[in-house]
Amino acid sequence: MSPVASVSRRDGVINEIRRAVVLGTIKPGEKLTEVQLSEWLNVSRPTVREALNQMAQEGLLVQEPYRGLRVATLDAAAIMDLANTRMALDMLAATAIVEDDSGRRMRMVEESWAEYSQVEMDPDPVIRHESHVAFHRKLWAASENALLLRLWPVTEAHLTIILAQDQAARADPARAHRVHEKLVDAIRTKDLEIIRKAFSEHTVRSAEELIPLLNTESPKE
Repeated sequence: MSPVASVSRRDGVINEIRRAVVLGTIKPGEKLTEVQLSEWLNVSRPTVREALNQMAQEGLLVQEPYRGLRVATLDAAAIMDLANTRMALDMLAATAIVEDDSGRRMRMVEESWAEYSQVEMDPDPVIRHESHVAFHRKLWAASENALLLRLWPVTEAHLTIILAQDQAARADPARAHRVHEKLVDAIRTKDLEIIRKAFSEHTVRSAEELIPLLNTESPKE
């Protein structure tokens, strides 16, 4: 973690904590303190407090009575709950995209895929993570569903944790490319059943595959 620049200090703190989670410098379940973060990031404790409170509201951090804040952890049930919820919300977005006769929303999908494809193989895991998250955010944006976008910050917080765990367990950019390419190809067909199967493979099956890997990497005590 590196000192935060003077511009947008709160957002800088949030970005640095997210980066540390993605890189594994900060682990799920790890406690965070204002004093420690203030020293690491060279910002005031009120700035750190503001950033931590926002991250707690979004779900990346969890407030525990008398114990402070820690990075959220997701057990097998929580991972599957998120996968199934994302599946439903992704299908809402996909339905809105394919029902747009103007083609505008589909062009937004193509633009998001082109942007993702440019950096998905980058050696920097943070860049890969950010491009992955941005791709899915833009799919929701392409639906032009305002409520979906309001739900995104909470979804992104939990997605960050899962992607960090996934990356630690099986860093495989080539696999990520294949799965996302199939997803975009499915949306291009405008066939909702084909799209549903592609999202199921991308989201639900991926979660099912990740759970035993996490159990292997971090056996329960």
